[in-house]
Amino acid sequence: MADDWKRRIDRLHENLVRRDDPAAWVTEADAVESSYRYPDLLVRGPVFGLAAQHTGGRDPALGPWRDGGDDGAWRVLKPLISGSPQEARDNLNSFLWFRAKDDTDDPRLRRRLLDAVTVLENERADEIEVLGCRYRVVRADEFARRGDDGLEPPRPTDPEPGNDYSWDGDRDRVWPEVGLDIDPDREDGLMAGAMKLGLRSFSYSGPLFPDHVRRDSELAAERYPDIALLPVGFSVVELADGRWTTRGILLPSPHDARRSLFDGMNEFWPMLYEFDEEERAEYARVAEDFKAAGRADEARVGDSLYRVCRIERALRCGPDGPEPPRPSDPDGWGPMKLHPTMDDDGTLHYDDE
Repeated sequence: MADDWKRRIDRLHENLVRRDDPAAWVTEADAVESSYRYPDLLVRGPVFGLAAQHTGGRDPALGPWRDGGDDGAWRVLKPLISGSPQEARDNLNSFLWFRAKDDTDDPRLRRRLLDAVTVLENERADEIEVLGCRYRVVRADEFARRGDDGLEPPRPTDPEPGNDYSWDGDRDRVWPEVGLDIDPDREDGLMAGAMKLGLRSFSYSGPLFPDHVRRDSELAAERYPDIALLPVGFSVVELADGRWTTRGILLPSPHDARRSLFDGMNEFWPMLYEFDEEERAEYARVAEDFKAAGRADEARVGDSLYRVCRIERALRCGPDGPEPPRPSDPDGWGPMKLHPTMDDDGTLHYDDE
């Protein structure tokens, strides 16, 4: 197995040399430098999303959609950012319900979709097949890198959101993983290849993890030995009293996380934590200075340091595709009805009618 991965790393190096791509070399150099500055890899825990695999033929009766990849490949349908499997199941519930409502006028297709919705309303179903497609709740682990100065901020080569550096108003967040085939053999670069090699045997260890969590992790390494890396994400973290704490959701670009930090300091946190007038004024001042700096990744208020942090995600794969949730994963609530009842002709029935 080690020889196989050495051959893969050698092949990645040969391809990099043959491509003669200056941008790729800069990205690799950036990754190497980061590995020295932030050598420790810290697991943050699982996140969940949706993947799809096309299983049917090209029969139009199966529906006009192809959510899965070609040749049986699993494809990311919804980003892996949910904190629990049920949140991802609810996302699938809504996805299929709105497809039945908006994307077909065929009562037969609508009924097939609504039958799948009914299953998701009543069962903790992590996989369901409908209209020639398998939909699966999939699991990834989040990692952050740590060095002497704390958690790793964005790298200069991390992708930014084009020219949209606005700080107010609505902006569509584009998750680069959506539509991406889940392929452990994808050539992501030398350092990424080395990381995938290192994570193959990774499992949770130490007293912080209960026995059943460690057992599930060890089984996952056996059953889903291959590693696929997802595009990097970003979040806001706070250093206070010597500890780093997450202060925001995972976001697709450094600037999305900067906006989240600005909005938190300027608007949400004063309400959430009931700041007094002096605290409100201080946070508002720091927020404006942070915004004026353009692409700053840190802000300090009193004894607290806020930083935009770089988050990596690894998804395990096995012979049957990407890993689903584990029995030991936190799953705080159960399935429920999320949308009005729909007839085969698309008529909606509300409870108050």
